[in-house]
Amino acid sequence: MPVGDCENAFLEAARREGVELARCKTPWLNQRGHFGLPDRASNVTGPLHDIFLSLGGQAPEQAAKRTTALPGDFIHLGTGTIMEIDELQHFTSFRLKSFEGYPAGYPLDFEATEYQELCRQFAPKADKDRQTKTAAAFGPVGRQRQRAYYDALLDLATPAMGHPPIIRVPAPDGNGAAAFAGNRERILRAVL
Repeated sequence: MPVGDCENAFLEAARREGVELARCKTPWLNQRGHFGLPDRASNVTGPLHDIFLSLGGQAPEQAAKRTTALPGDFIHLGTGTIMEIDELQHFTSFRLKSFEGYPAGYPLDFEATEYQELCRQFAPKADKDRQTKTAAAFGPVGRQRQRAYYDALLDLATPAMGHPPIIRVPAPDGNGAAAFAGNRERILRAVL
């Protein structure tokens, strides 16, 4: 499936339901990660730092990155609700490990246990995706670890920055329209 097809299908399904979404890009979600978060998110910098280190992150390299905003999937501008559509590459063993550092009871608008189970199910295949790709601050074969860290960053920093908890929509099969349909009630409840 060509890059972007899953997100575009999700976006179109949302539009058909009257949910207008925009591409998400916020300055506080940037390449420096937890090192680039404003003070108001200080309650999550400790857990994010622990997750970062557990995934093999190199702090000096991460802290030296630019504050260039990371692109996200979508935001509902009226409510500030951020939505991420997670295709197969998000369900790695590294993503599973990242959940170990989430603070108990932290507000999420997805079931962490469901995501952990999806990681267990799809990691054998997802772990092969870009497994040799280098990522700054995570070194050789670090792209999957970097993605897991950035997913955790978005999950924890979003509420800390005053937004509603992020809505994560699993789409390991790449079918964005079906992903929207399967999460329709939850999405509509959050934005309408």
